[in-house]
Amino acid sequence: MLLKKYTYIYALILLSSVSCHRDVVSQQPMSVVSDKIHVQRIEGMSAKSMMQVSMSASMPAPQAYEKREQMMSHPIQQVATQPVSTFSIDVDTGAYSNIRRWIQRGIVPQPNEVRIEEMLNYFDYDYPIPDTLNPPFSVKTEMSLAPWNNEHYLLQIGIQGYKPVQTNLPPANLVFLLDVSGSMAGPQRLGLLKISLKMLLKQLGKKDTVSIVVYAGAAGVVLEPTPATNRTKIIRALDALSAGGSTNGGEGIHLAYQLAKQAFIPHGINRVIMASDGDVNVGTTDFNALLALVKKQRDSGIALTTLGFGMGNYNDHLMEQLADAGNGQHAYIDNLNEARKVLVDEVTATLLMIAKDVKIQVEFNPEQVAEYRLIGYENRMLQREDFNNDRVDAGDIGAGHTVTALYEISLVGSKGLNIDPLRYGKSISKKPMKETEVAFLRLRYKQPEADESQLIEIPVPKKSMIQDVSKTSDDFRFSAAVAAFGEILRGGKYSEGYDYGDVIRLATGAKGRDEFGYRNDFISLVRTTEALEDK
Repeated sequence: MLLKKYTYIYALILLSSVSCHRDVVSQQPMSVVSDKIHVQRIEGMSAKSMMQVSMSASMPAPQAYEKREQMMSHPIQQVATQPVSTFSIDVDTGAYSNIRRWIQRGIVPQPNEVRIEEMLNYFDYDYPIPDTLNPPFSVKTEMSLAPWNNEHYLLQIGIQGYKPVQTNLPPANLVFLLDVSGSMAGPQRLGLLKISLKMLLKQLGKKDTVSIVVYAGAAGVVLEPTPATNRTKIIRALDALSAGGSTNGGEGIHLAYQLAKQAFIPHGINRVIMASDGDVNVGTTDFNALLALVKKQRDSGIALTTLGFGMGNYNDHLMEQLADAGNGQHAYIDNLNEARKVLVDEVTATLLMIAKDVKIQVEFNPEQVAEYRLIGYENRMLQREDFNNDRVDAGDIGAGHTVTALYEISLVGSKGLNIDPLRYGKSISKKPMKETEVAFLRLRYKQPEADESQLIEIPVPKKSMIQDVSKTSDDFRFSAAVAAFGEILRGGKYSEGYDYGDVIRLATGAKGRDEFGYRNDFISLVRTTEALEDK
């Protein structure tokens, strides 16, 4: 009898452990009926059987349940055979706050969670701010030795979007598309979501309207278009939300766009803001079908921003790709500070698009450059012919956004070349031309309501190279430190033995003004990662 009593207690402890793990994974508490069934079954087991259950009850780490895109880093390219690199810009930041979330919980992120371009673009840089919307952004290049390899150079391309005064923003028609399924239960999911949207609500004015669509097993309209100044009504609608049931994201997306069209504001901001963990399990669940659903709405003038919440079952891949398909951006909200950054400090960039379908094409001069490699942007690559094709979709820039891209290059004659020259390839002059161009940069973009793109062309002269890295800008050195950290997290194939200590030293000397402390937080994050990997 005593053994049976202790076996029963052990069963309750075991159930509690499994339930806690399940809560981490899905935030769906086990039903009372389910709990009783499990207890009855376990109560009849022998102590030996209970030990066997205990040994088999270990479950995978929460990371194992999260969905991420499988991708490989860009390989090194020979200029002699592949002189042109073409890609779409990216202003998403979700990957950085996502990996920060894991590190702060004592877990080194998986390599496929690391999108280096989103780490780079998480931070602001002091690029020249344009005075007008024609063109709507400025372009700056800087070039110096790569901190991790003195035989290589880094070419930094920096884009700064025009930043209007927030009070001058056009009227906004916003539809909050909120996941209230069972997987969104809990203070770090639906609770954090509500507080985040209340922060955004405070940034809106009398010209703006807010609607709310929710989805779980089915979708429904919780709030018809309502003036943003009627905060009491909007907040009451948010506070009344609770989580439960399955997730029909496809139906929710369809209904949100339908509502946005009803309240459409010509020449205004029309945007669906989707907040979810991306765990879609009923209705339209196929990844490509969900993307197609959003792509159909792309020409409607309604953009889609995705805000990720939750952990354990988070579908990072879906949330990032939905935003890309919907001419919007993706952010991951892991705490209130991140909510403030995205929805308060950077609200103009989050809401107002100033350029769409922005593409970058770099042609390297084979007389000067032997090899190159684009750092990051793996899922943003375009074919060379896509650059001039206005029907090919690309990334969009919000008001005040900065975009940073880095190429690692090797010059002709360098000792650091990685690929042998072709035996029958075109010979390159061994005598370098004076003051020649290293590369030629082209950018294409469309005005937000235009169908035809405009072209910007910028040469990158060799004389602009800075041989001493310490004399480069803080922005150059800090972006190099972020890229190096990302490369290390992705396995260190291209970081040349550069370690966390090197990253910390480089970033510490490049913090600059750091008004909001994000660069200092980055350094702390690298220190934490170093300590975790020393275990």
